[in-house]
Amino acid sequence: MSLDLIKTGTYLTIHLTVGFTVAYLMTGSLALAGGIALVEPVINAVAFFFHEQAWKKIQARPPRAGARQWMKGQAAFA
Repeated sequence: MSLDLIKTGTYLTIHLTVGFTVAYLMTGSLALAGGIALVEPVINAVAFFFHEQAWKKIQARPPRAGARQWMKGQAAFA
């Protein structure tokens, strides 16, 4: 399993827990909190996965001549 999928799964678990807790505290309804906790974080997790893929492509590109080197060294954080 790729590291990106593992990161996405752990992110989803944290997000589901936080989303459910906040929604329950705000609504007092288990059903409503469960619905909110399932829909919003799942969509966010999918978006996060594609966000990571986009950044990998950006980091893999060779820098343009004369462009700022603001990305230099960023691959160490991946």
